[in-house]
Amino acid sequence: MALEASGSASEATGWVSRHLLIREGDILVAAVPLYLKSNSYGEYIFDWEWANASHRAGLPYYPKLVSSVPFTPATGRRVLTGDRPLSVGVARVVVDALRTLAKETAASSIHLLFVSKNEFETLSEFDEFIPRVTYQYHWENRGYGSFQDWLYGFRARRRKTVRRERAAVAECGVSLSVLSGAELSEYHWSAIEDLYLNTVERKHAYAYLSPDFFARIAESFQDNVICLIAEKAGEVVAMSLCFQSGKHLYGRYWGCRTEFRALHFEMCYHRPIELCIERGWSKFEAGAQGVHKISRGLMPSETYSLHCLAHKGLHNAVGRATEVERKRTAREMEYLSKHGPFRRGDLE
Repeated sequence: MALEASGSASEATGWVSRHLLIREGDILVAAVPLYLKSNSYGEYIFDWEWANASHRAGLPYYPKLVSSVPFTPATGRRVLTGDRPLSVGVARVVVDALRTLAKETAASSIHLLFVSKNEFETLSEFDEFIPRVTYQYHWENRGYGSFQDWLYGFRARRRKTVRRERAAVAECGVSLSVLSGAELSEYHWSAIEDLYLNTVERKHAYAYLSPDFFARIAESFQDNVICLIAEKAGEVVAMSLCFQSGKHLYGRYWGCRTEFRALHFEMCYHRPIELCIERGWSKFEAGAQGVHKISRGLMPSETYSLHCLAHKGLHNAVGRATEVERKRTAREMEYLSKHGPFRRGDLE
């Protein structure tokens, strides 16, 4: 994995690999990407309140075991079983192995983040896990023939707003290109890294991704990279780095040297959606948070995680809290969905 090999996900950043392999004889039955974490950064399923409650009670919360893709709030399988769906029998073995590993590493808890819906439904049946439902903003392809076909379902005012935003980009004098990994030159990758660092600096964040990460992505993941590049006067002025797998597109990193009106909306929402329609991809996940995505047609979509805490009292308290949270999440999603850009009856 490029994140580990480049040192981006490492002990220094709080991610120590403890990947779990389960074999039956010489046959690999299942694998779980797993990390022993010393913090809660880069996860996007937030458990800071749980950690604070644990510390107030005099209980150590770290280390903890986490199954996720570091720094990546994207849904995917966490229990890898090849082409086979996760069966109850294999799930039982995986849960037991996770609990054993937690004891061996003195981990306070186990967290499976952004799991697939199938995994969530299967593993939620085990008493060891607390199921948690949160949400992001996703776009789903309902068989649109073109971007205009997609936009036709918007209310007139929202439709005009999107058209104005797209027109504003053209007026900025920037040229926009959609490049695959193989089409990105060393110059492009240097600009991508520079723009990533620029965004980190502006947001006063931590630059987890090392220069070697971008070099490894450029070399080994060309087939999965889609990058939107904006240029003006021969200079790369903005980028939106996405990853594509199967029929899903995932928006990950955005950077811009100076502010251009509506360029962020075009490169991070409108053009990726148009790209999905053109190529027949079924879903676009635009990353974590951002209520402004709703007016661009990315709607609240459930995300799933599972949690097991060693301390029974804390586990039960978290379980009660997540039950309350789930009801609040459902209300929020219902409220937000009503404020989407669609004409009545066109959401579905």
